[in-house]
Amino acid sequence: MEGMNERMKIKATAAIMECLLEQEVDTVFGYPGGTILNLYDELYRYRDRIHHVLTAHEQGAAHAADGYARSTGKVGVCFATSGPGATNLTTGIATAHLDSSPVVFITCNVGENLLGKDAFQEVDITGIAMPITKATFLVREAAEIPDVMRQAFAVAANGRPGPVLIDFLKNVTGPNEEIEYTFIPWRENRSSAGMRRLNRDHELKKPTPNQEDVDTLLDMIAASERPLLICGGGVVLGRADKEFREFAEKLDAPVAISLMGGGGFSGSHPLTTGMIGMHGSKASNTACHECDLLIAVGCRFSDRVALSPATFASQAKIVQIDIDRAEIDKNVLTDHHIIGSARRVLTMLNEKLPQYSHQAWKEHILPLRAPSVAEASDHLTPQQVLETIRIQMPEDAIVATDVGQHQMWAIKYLHFQYPGQMLTSGGFGTMGFGLGAAIGAQTAHPDRRVLHITGDGCFRMNCHELATVQHYGLPIITVVFNNGTLGMVRQWQSLIYGKRYSETTLDRGPDFVKLAEAYGIRGFRVKTAAEMETALAQALALRKPAVIDCTLDIDEMVRPMVAAGAEITDFLLSEGGD
Repeated sequence: MEGMNERMKIKATAAIMECLLEQEVDTVFGYPGGTILNLYDELYRYRDRIHHVLTAHEQGAAHAADGYARSTGKVGVCFATSGPGATNLTTGIATAHLDSSPVVFITCNVGENLLGKDAFQEVDITGIAMPITKATFLVREAAEIPDVMRQAFAVAANGRPGPVLIDFLKNVTGPNEEIEYTFIPWRENRSSAGMRRLNRDHELKKPTPNQEDVDTLLDMIAASERPLLICGGGVVLGRADKEFREFAEKLDAPVAISLMGGGGFSGSHPLTTGMIGMHGSKASNTACHECDLLIAVGCRFSDRVALSPATFASQAKIVQIDIDRAEIDKNVLTDHHIIGSARRVLTMLNEKLPQYSHQAWKEHILPLRAPSVAEASDHLTPQQVLETIRIQMPEDAIVATDVGQHQMWAIKYLHFQYPGQMLTSGGFGTMGFGLGAAIGAQTAHPDRRVLHITGDGCFRMNCHELATVQHYGLPIITVVFNNGTLGMVRQWQSLIYGKRYSETTLDRGPDFVKLAEAYGIRGFRVKTAAEMETALAQALALRKPAVIDCTLDIDEMVRPMVAAGAEITDFLLSEGGD
């Protein structure tokens, strides 16, 4: 049917599949159940065109669809059934929402005759998901399917991206339900009457940057002697890395990178000063404190960047460039802003921006960057693990992390080069995100190596997805930073709570090597840098799934660190020591 434009009558469930093909969807992640069985029965007939990845848990499916979206720039798709199946998606939906990742979640609910009667596995998932999505749709009539499907994908992908949820009542997907349907390739969808209405109702058109606002920023740049750039997640989402690099090099200014900005600007570029904020580098945080012009591109100034909003960049004029007007002045008051996509605004700036030189400013800030050479130690250190990864992994390898100390270490020591190379839960901080995201990325990029970096606490929350990894033969390498504790929480307890380690010590199973082997996956245990080098080399040579369990000291800490609410240069822990 694909490619045909004549109107015809087809099953409602077939219309859902055809709408997925309209959007060029080739992969769906999910977990079936009673209310969504009609949809899965139709999926069986489309299995040669739409690949389905069955995860071990609905949350894993949500994270996999999210990882697929982040690594490709396309819209991810996830299926789940009603009740607990749908509610198991909510952490994944919120994760995508806080990081502006475009995912369409499709659930099915009880039939119209049972709605509102507390039927078996009934839940108001559209109501639950409303605060953590861009839009939710409850479909009561089969005739609504094409318009709702097209709207959902458009809302997810346009403007500031984000998740959308569609909930179909079971009677809508009934085996006897038929609708009139016309296949419209997604490139033509935008010109249809329905899409014009959608643009009006949901404000999907990207805001056009104001040329006067751009010119004002150019004047501010001309008057600046100590400019600093922040590369935020909007650069990654907008795939504006080339435009951002041109802007940075013309401006000749230091570039700090937010957690979500990893890959938006090369971590190995001479102008990079590293991460900014709570665990930001001395170079980035000092530059923020001393600059006279701060230009943040696609950065929302979260509490992990602007720890003390009242004193943040207190010597600077602050400029915010963002596609979402709601983010302007929400966390930090700005002196100037430009509304628009990162790519478009940067293109307009680059067209008029002359070549600048800020040599004295760079000579002051750039030497503050700490060297990243791993020091010798009698026990395995996080830096040694990551140095081995940096040397042995291919340059285009995709890295998915969970949340905690290992996440901060990975971002500090690995240099991400392109958008979608680093997948992490920044806004919601979801433990258990990493392995699902790695599955999504590996499914989307079968020819690339995908690395999952996790901690022993996080891995307990998603290790069941090793079944998915093994079944589909995904050559994902999981590296566990095993320090026998909830490391980041213990770090706070050590520094702020008088070393009262309340319920953070993980002195219990499982044995991760044996666990890997139980899933039919090769496991390695390493306790020295040499063992890490050997294990990773062997895992790479296998081209099969592998788990490397790295034994670390329980009191390893992420350095540097600034306490929440403190001045950005008031380091609780310095880069090299206490």
